[in-house]
Amino acid sequence: MTKWGMTIDLRRCMGCQSCTMACKTKNGTPPGIFYRRVVEKEFGTFPNVHRTYVPMNCMHCDDPPCVAACPAGVFSKRPDGIVDVDSSKCYGARVCRIVCPYDAIAFIDEIVPYGEKGYLPPEKYWYEKFESGTAVKCDFCIDRLEEGLDPACVKTCPSEALKFGDLEDPDSEVSKLIRSRGGQTLNPELGTRPNVYYLT
Repeated sequence: MTKWGMTIDLRRCMGCQSCTMACKTKNGTPPGIFYRRVVEKEFGTFPNVHRTYVPMNCMHCDDPPCVAACPAGVFSKRPDGIVDVDSSKCYGARVCRIVCPYDAIAFIDEIVPYGEKGYLPPEKYWYEKFESGTAVKCDFCIDRLEEGLDPACVKTCPSEALKFGDLEDPDSEVSKLIRSRGGQTLNPELGTRPNVYYLT
């Protein structure tokens, strides 16, 4: 059975935020709502300083705290490894945001237009699927996967730092990268068993 996962090559990421904007454009999220972000980290002391960029999104954990903690059943773990979200069930408990150690869940407090003159036609189209007071997050672009396409962030990354594929297939590109580059997950000590691996 397929188990979707992602690798993120920290050597290749240049912090351009293309993945962030591709995700936002594809999902049409309201102002301030991002399903992924790129965190900048600086190491060393002057003059020996270097910067690392760490793309972050939902880790699609094998043991996701959001699924266990949500009282409304908003989150579910699919057989293919994706942690799905049904925002229509959300009544705003926000427990998910408390228990997620990766800060991967966004909460829509209010839906407002980007400009001062009201909603533009694209905003009217996109915002119909959102509701104030609900939780949202990355779903690995399920609709694109069903069409045989990679998630929007992977497709857009100009440095090819993001790769996506079947973790159960030893011959998939992501499986090979994890083996050859020693892919690691964030905070393994928490026992959430993420399916997003970082290559250093």
